[in-house]
Amino acid sequence: MKRKLPVVYALLFAVVLSLSTASFAQISVGISFNVRIAPPALPVYEQPICPTPGYLWTPGYWSWDDDAGYYWVPGTWVEAPTPGLLWTPGYWGWNNGFYGWNEGYWGPHVGFYGGVNYGYGYGGAGFGGGEWRGGAFFYNTAVMHVDTVHITNVYVNNTVIVNNNSHVAFNGGEGGITVHASAQEESYAREPHRAPVAAQVQQVHAASQNRQNFASENHGSPAVAATARPGEFSGKGVVAAKAAGAPYKAPAMSPKEARGPSPAASNTAAAPHNNVARPVTPPVKNTEAAPARNTPPAKSTAAPREATPRTETARPATESRPQTEARPQPKSQPTPQAKPAAKPKPAPKPAPKEEKEKK
Repeated sequence: MKRKLPVVYALLFAVVLSLSTASFAQISVGISFNVRIAPPALPVYEQPICPTPGYLWTPGYWSWDDDAGYYWVPGTWVEAPTPGLLWTPGYWGWNNGFYGWNEGYWGPHVGFYGGVNYGYGYGGAGFGGGEWRGGAFFYNTAVMHVDTVHITNVYVNNTVIVNNNSHVAFNGGEGGITVHASAQEESYAREPHRAPVAAQVQQVHAASQNRQNFASENHGSPAVAATARPGEFSGKGVVAAKAAGAPYKAPAMSPKEARGPSPAASNTAAAPHNNVARPVTPPVKNTEAAPARNTPPAKSTAAPREATPRTETARPATESRPQTEARPQPKSQPTPQAKPAAKPKPAPKPAPKEEKEKK
């Protein structure tokens, strides 16, 4: 049956395209989407053998589809985006009345993943399945399935084995795990991170296209619980679940009814409050300046200061110079008028002309 892309796949695909595989990127570690019903228990399954050196184990988990509900994303071996990075699995966590999915990420340390016991090195806190030594990854065969004939970067550390038979797949809420992130895990969450690689996104997409992976069909025990390589859901490297982690209980509501508000919508709903809170400072500045302009006392104090320099500059330019020059000139004009009065002296000259004519 042809299905539309689940929300998780669409989000992961967009994130992978936006990030460069050659450098670190600071991605936000938060909730991808909210659901009103808890995920099923983690199924019981064996880890397939690591296919090649340098691949790290990424445990399986329950993802969500708005049309068909929870579906299982098989665990698989994935090549790290760059040497030195470790995978922090995602987890479901109770948040404000909903079960929110916190997406996993790559980083220099393994951060908080809800205390969920995913197994194979992920016992609920930290990672004991291996470590980077220089540019090579060494596998702890006490908890990892590795072919030691072809992969020689191995060691044994039994102290990391966690005797925890819990298969609870979520943190908080009714029946959930009741652990919180430590101060160190919180600091790891603030480190530069890398989003899931393309192979992990491919695994999510392939799982969403197989109806047998949905909890409504497999009742918590998927036929493909883990794969040796991403996207390969048939063949030698496929491992089926041994059993469901707990008796399956069908949800009392449809997937569309169970879907909670999207974090994007809640963020946009909260954004106006944040945006209003941020511009509070500019309006305060405006309101402080506005009363100074609008209130009479403010004008009386500011106007004289501004009016005096403006009138001093304006009057000499337009009024004072023309007026002072025009008014004093009439007073000084009598003196220049006396000079033209002396000019009529040539008038008596015609008299001598007449005298000459008389002569």
